[in-house]
Amino acid sequence: MAARNLLIVLAAAAAAAWAQAATPSFRDFDKRAKSGERLNVVFFGASLTWGANATDPVYTSYRAQLGDWMEQNYPKAHFKFWDAAIGGTGSQLGVFRFDRDVLRRKPDLVFLDFTANDDIYSDNPETRASYESILRRIILDAKAPVVVMIFPFQWNVQAGNTDGMKGRDTHLAIAKAYGCPVGDAVVLAQERVKKGEVTIEELWPADGVHPGDLGYGLFADAARAAFEQAVKAKMVCAAPEKMLYAPTYMKSTRVRISTLTPLPAGWSTARPNLTAAWYDGLMSRWLDDEVVASRTAQVKNAEGKVETVQQKPERLRAKFNGTMVLLFGEETVRSCRYRAYIDGELVKRATGQDGKTILTEFVASGKMFGGTRQHAQLIAQELEPKEHLLEIEPLFEQDDEQELRLESICVAGGEATVRRAD
Repeated sequence: MAARNLLIVLAAAAAAAWAQAATPSFRDFDKRAKSGERLNVVFFGASLTWGANATDPVYTSYRAQLGDWMEQNYPKAHFKFWDAAIGGTGSQLGVFRFDRDVLRRKPDLVFLDFTANDDIYSDNPETRASYESILRRIILDAKAPVVVMIFPFQWNVQAGNTDGMKGRDTHLAIAKAYGCPVGDAVVLAQERVKKGEVTIEELWPADGVHPGDLGYGLFADAARAAFEQAVKAKMVCAAPEKMLYAPTYMKSTRVRISTLTPLPAGWSTARPNLTAAWYDGLMSRWLDDEVVASRTAQVKNAEGKVETVQQKPERLRAKFNGTMVLLFGEETVRSCRYRAYIDGELVKRATGQDGKTILTEFVASGKMFGGTRQHAQLIAQELEPKEHLLEIEPLFEQDDEQELRLESICVAGGEATVRRAD
């Protein structure tokens, strides 16, 4: 018994020591790395974090080049670098990926992306609130220091200045409020182009969104400079008592639809596909399962033989309490369109430059990409903070075998709950 009590005391002391060490301090991280500890570094973001268009993203993306520098700069440390980037996604989905793709890695340091995908020229209060909540949770829940990364597209550098980049301005303000260093690759790229050290075409040799190896090297330089400055200045990240934006996304939930059993007729549980249009869109990395709506099903007949029968999937129905709702799933070349209803009303949304085009359907097809990828669709936001009924209606083409694959219902605001509709 005495030995057992001693073990408990030692375990508690070790836990207390870890809690003290695991503070959002760059100086602490530097000390731990120099002493040879095992450290988790998470890169959270979208395709510019993953390294789309790098000749080999495992070795030449910005995170890979930065990782190489960290291993050389801290030869005793045992680093584990985690890729938590899905191309074409922003911070609103990031909120609902945080627990699974970031927090469970027990990060000791996080490099945070999303400025470009949240729109560097926009100051949309919803995406600013979702971005701030991610930064806040890294500091409060993971207790890890954060380097805020601001990446440009080609046209952001061609602009020659940062005028009108409201998204950049707000992310700089958020970073300042939380004591986080900023790796501003926008300004760095503009400076190097103006000095004639590199051309825009050399940085973006393939398309205007994703740079090549040289461009990712520049991104890594911006990240390294921010990290080194934070260590030198002994920066400690801290969350202010009051958030700059609405606390909507501080209360959120992501509920796998497969848990809302029994599923409606025509829906079944399946595994994500093991192939994708591109690697960071490989949904078996990001989803544990999914539910599939299909017009056909394999059943056993009276003789025990398996045969294909036709079916009409019912609407998927769930109750949620929140002010915004988003669907997360998988797009395939067979995926269909669908309609969404909230409290019995068809969801409509305005689009186009004039905002006058009204859409009443959502597209979940991966045909234009030639393969599977993520499906992250904002259904509604700015709802009343009360319980709502959500219904999803698959729309199948008459002469085409199609499907609809969804993994989770993601809700923020209000009580942030999801349950099966009776």
